Amino acid sequence: MVFFVVFILFSVLILRLGELQIVFGDDFKREIQRTEDITVNNPVPRGKMYDRNGSTIVDNSPLNAITYTKSQNVTQEEMLDTAAKLAKIISMDTSKVPVRDKKDFWIMKHPKEAKKKITKKEWALYNQKKLDDKEIYQLQLDRVTDQEINSIQGEKLETLAIYSKFNSGYALTPQIVKNKDVTAEEFASVSENLENLPGVDTTTDWKREYAFGDTLKSILGDVTSSEAGIPKEQLDKYLAHGYSRNDRVGKSYLELKYEDVLHGQKAKVKTVTDKAGKVLSTDVVSEGKRGDDLVLTIDMQLQQQVEKIIEEEMWSAKSKPNTGVMDRAFVVVTNPNTGEILSMAGKLIGKDSNGKTVMKDYASGTFTSSYNVGSAVKGATILTGYQTGAIKPGSYQLDEPLVIKNTPIKKSWKTFGTINDLRALQVSSNVYMWKTVIAMAHGKYVPHGTLNMETAKTFNTMRQSFSQFGLGTRTGIDLPNEMSGFQGTENIPGKLLDFAIGQYDTYTPMQLAQYVSTIANGGNRVQPHIVKEIREPVMDSNKLGPIVEEMEPKVLNRIDMKDAWIKRVQEGFRMVMQVGDGTATSTFRSAPYNPAGKTGTAQAFYDGSDKTKRGTEVWNLSLVSYAPADNPEVAIAVVVPWAYAGSSGPSINNLIGRRVMDAYFDLKKTRQLTDGVSGSEQQADPNAADSTQTTQLIGQ
Repeated sequence: MVFFVVFILFSVLILRLGELQIVFGDDFKREIQRTEDITVNNPVPRGKMYDRNGSTIVDNSPLNAITYTKSQNVTQEEMLDTAAKLAKIISMDTSKVPVRDKKDFWIMKHPKEAKKKITKKEWALYNQKKLDDKEIYQLQLDRVTDQEINSIQGEKLETLAIYSKFNSGYALTPQIVKNKDVTAEEFASVSENLENLPGVDTTTDWKREYAFGDTLKSILGDVTSSEAGIPKEQLDKYLAHGYSRNDRVGKSYLELKYEDVLHGQKAKVKTVTDKAGKVLSTDVVSEGKRGDDLVLTIDMQLQQQVEKIIEEEMWSAKSKPNTGVMDRAFVVVTNPNTGEILSMAGKLIGKDSNGKTVMKDYASGTFTSSYNVGSAVKGATILTGYQTGAIKPGSYQLDEPLVIKNTPIKKSWKTFGTINDLRALQVSSNVYMWKTVIAMAHGKYVPHGTLNMETAKTFNTMRQSFSQFGLGTRTGIDLPNEMSGFQGTENIPGKLLDFAIGQYDTYTPMQLAQYVSTIANGGNRVQPHIVKEIREPVMDSNKLGPIVEEMEPKVLNRIDMKDAWIKRVQEGFRMVMQVGDGTATSTFRSAPYNPAGKTGTAQAFYDGSDKTKRGTEVWNLSLVSYAPADNPEVAIAVVVPWAYAGSSGPSINNLIGRRVMDAYFDLKKTRQLTDGVSGSEQQADPNAADSTQTTQLIGQ
């Protein structure tokens, strides 16, 4: 009976084994051999930036780097073991290891001691499910002492720093462990020991390199580090577009604005793993492509000269009386016909980390800060007067002190008598502008009387008119954070008169550049832009790739003015700089390039970083100019806020403006001579044709 039972049981077992092997054997074999294909994206270097002449501004500098790729089922113990081995080969910066990571590390390395930090009562609550795992762990974290934290030193701390890097990335995605100051010895040692360091690899990384140092740095923008990754506030947006959390992205200005262009196409890598998560093979699906390159409208040679001019003139002015609060100056140089920005420079006097007074880059202030600019806007006032019928071209008015009831006497800087519109621009008559606005508001000036005017309606009329030129509205520049300026809120007659001479609403230097360009080109408000072209990347660093997109000039609007009116104001601007006692003739009359423009002085109040001096009465200086007057090719705007206090000070606006204009035309002349020599050499040497042609193309 026993033998028979055993026989039956063995028979059933044999049948079952046979079924598993014969019927289901192939299925189980396929399950064991089952693999999984996972495709990950690896980052590529960002696109470069060039100036309009093909000079490299921003490049990528190669760096030796050590990476770690975490497999799917790797354990903490395995990662710690690898980190400990790596810590014996490389040195790590441990200054940024968070306290939280140190506590986690201590608990991981001392599980028994960590368990004892929980009381019996708390364990009882845990068993009763009144405390969960997360709350128990938090109690352990809270009870790790400073002494225990400080016990993590030397190689242990370096191991922790490396382990933290291991843990910061996605599975199967390479994570930078170290890419700064990787020595040749470290790189070689890690490469030699890769077999004993699972997941670790050596590769080449990159960092942004600026060929011109800090020149225009604030406009070029910054890129996040691999440690910082994507900014928290933009995480969802970037993840939705296929980015990884630790990707480096643009975080300001051009790097941010053109992130989708500069970021490039990531390399795709297919990783094959078995059922246990072990990596079987890695295949490159696509090599990826470096980001597209930006060719800027900026002329870096001119930019450097403009910045030098601002610094020299500011330091010179600071040595004179009444200039204690002056701390900034701005210049915008543009092509008035296309909106291309040739130079945008700003300088700010401040303190460095050691408390030393230095000149800092503040180019972003050309479109993110606004000021009262004074008489520079009088061209818009005159044209608005024509448009509303308040005056006509050639209209005469008496420049005399205005005595208005309960108001201090209002007058020009000098009494000019009976003058017309051209003379009013030439000598910058305030009274002519005031009487124009009074007529515009259907008021009447009576000595010692009050002004009864349609103030609110006229404010609206003038602001709408000024906005046609770009004053008081965003210019549309292809950079983030542009401001539109501030509008005064009081609709009273006195403020309307102030508005007419640029002493009420505030405008940015970029708006002034757009305004003078609109007058210079005959009435088209052209959108300013700093990116000229987007080009495909090429391997040869000395060449530019094919054009992907070229930024065409964009006319935002045509001012609602007759051509004859605009030409009238253009003539007034020419007289300012070239005729008689024009307000800028002492500086510009000798200029060989036929300049035109308008000076500006605005009474204002200091509102800078020195709180003890806020509210001090100061003078803002400005200048708008273009040349040649009969066929403009360049326009500039200069703004020097809080140039001086008191009754007089240096005319730094005119000095900067003249030197900048000289620099532009001198540089143009030098290049024409160089091109002439290059052309002669090309003719003499047929073999030089290709290289010369490339140079000419970049110059264009």
